[in-house]
Amino acid sequence: MNTLRKITSFVSRYMAVIVIAVSALALFTPDSFGFVKTAYVNTLLGVVMFGMGLTLQPNDFRVVFSRPKDVIIGCLAQFTIMPLLAFLLTRLFSLPTDLAIGVILVGTCPGGTSSNVMTYLSKGDVALSVGMTSVSTMLAPFLTPPLTYLFAGTRVEVNVLSMFLSIFKVVVIPIAGGFIIHHFFKAVTEKIVEILPLISTTAIVAIVAAVVSDNASKIMTSGLVIGIVVVLHNLLGYASGYAVGKALKLDTRKCRAVSIEVGMQNAGLATSLAATHFAQYPLATIPGAVFSIWHNTSGAVLANIYRRTADK
Repeated sequence: MNTLRKITSFVSRYMAVIVIAVSALALFTPDSFGFVKTAYVNTLLGVVMFGMGLTLQPNDFRVVFSRPKDVIIGCLAQFTIMPLLAFLLTRLFSLPTDLAIGVILVGTCPGGTSSNVMTYLSKGDVALSVGMTSVSTMLAPFLTPPLTYLFAGTRVEVNVLSMFLSIFKVVVIPIAGGFIIHHFFKAVTEKIVEILPLISTTAIVAIVAAVVSDNASKIMTSGLVIGIVVVLHNLLGYASGYAVGKALKLDTRKCRAVSIEVGMQNAGLATSLAATHFAQYPLATIPGAVFSIWHNTSGAVLANIYRRTADK
């Protein structure tokens, strides 16, 4: 168990580097990841969500009732800023339908699971971050499909009900299962939780490797423009989240949490939805994969900047 803890610690510390390294390998030698199929994306995402459920406790939801205003502000910012930014960027760069769908899906998805770790590293309000992630994830089945229809419906047919069921199946059910198991088998799950970062990172890396290796040639031809769009989407999300917090007079710790929560998306879910519901548009999975690579890197850098300003 000690060895696993050490490996977990190493993986947690160098997660961004590992994701980038595996992505580069999958891009330049796609055959090396031929065993990881895009068909596994939903299952891998379910593993990540189940792990998130194992870490949740009733106390994590107290912030929702004790500070509803903060959580509402964060969730409103999450589901308005990122979808709107995604839509505007697809128009600004005149993205083809495939890539536009992928970018919009990233924007309409809830906050990313690694945002809580980044908020902790930035000395932000971790309780608020956990509350926002939990609430936005639970709201995703009800908000992501209609928002996708609103922003992408003019380009493609969006089956709102089918998308709702997909999100419910790969997000809500695994999280609820993990939460219930943690509640009834607390002693066992507390031991498992110690190595969860290793399991979650492995699943995220596998998702990215599957998508990148499967679309390596297409990424090489459209990689620059989608890379620019993803970077802008992410950085503008961070900046807008912080600005909203400041405008509504939240303290600095809360502003950091909202900034990171808004900027970091559940790109794995976006990739899963693209592969499941827009299979006729193969490039739609790419923005989610690129976002997964980039936001883990940018999140770590931003957390370091926030932490240094907090220390001063």
